[in-house]
Amino acid sequence: MANEKMGLLGRKLGMTQIYSDEGIIKPCTVVQVGPNTVTQVKTADGKDGYNALQLGFGEQKAQRLTKAELGHTKKAGIENGVRYLREIRVSGDAVGNYEPGQTLNAADVFEVGQSADVIGTSKGKGFAGVMKRHNFQGFIRSHGTHEFFRHGGSIGCRLTPGRVMKGKKMGGHMGAVRVTVQNLEIAKIDAERNLVYLVGGVPGANGGLVTIRQAVKG
Repeated sequence: MANEKMGLLGRKLGMTQIYSDEGIIKPCTVVQVGPNTVTQVKTADGKDGYNALQLGFGEQKAQRLTKAELGHTKKAGIENGVRYLREIRVSGDAVGNYEPGQTLNAADVFEVGQSADVIGTSKGKGFAGVMKRHNFQGFIRSHGTHEFFRHGGSIGCRLTPGRVMKGKKMGGHMGAVRVTVQNLEIAKIDAERNLVYLVGGVPGANGGLVTIRQAVKG
């Protein structure tokens, strides 16, 4: 499985640092990857029309799930409900290696030294101005400038087209969006505790859900 373009669900735990064999400190983000349970296998030949695995991660109390959700997981042999369900696309040759109810751990998919892409939801920053949101320079602080230091400047005029163009960089809601960080090195894998150490930062807050997949461009 280690050579497939495969991914797993995990939970960001926080950051630490480890030493390489050369004695170099590497800042790492620790992610608890799995165990994941295959809840459904979708194939291009079936009614779904594409090859994918539906993975379940985390436990959830039965009273917090609907009967349909509980019934769906019981088909895969899972008595208790799962908290997260996500799909991972796989190739047609690889989809036959998996079956509902199968458990996948970090060591089953990833190897030390591999490059990985991490997908998560970035921290929400609320309403932000153009300097924080788009790295605008701001206005001059002298020559009579008054109460106009962090504004965005002109956004258009009355001439053609006489409107604010779509996509204009302005102040607004910042963060809380899907972010993908590519080509992070896997520095260490703790197989017993399903921990993966990734060199660099991972989007989202501690405790947030992330998806780790083998690097697409690596």
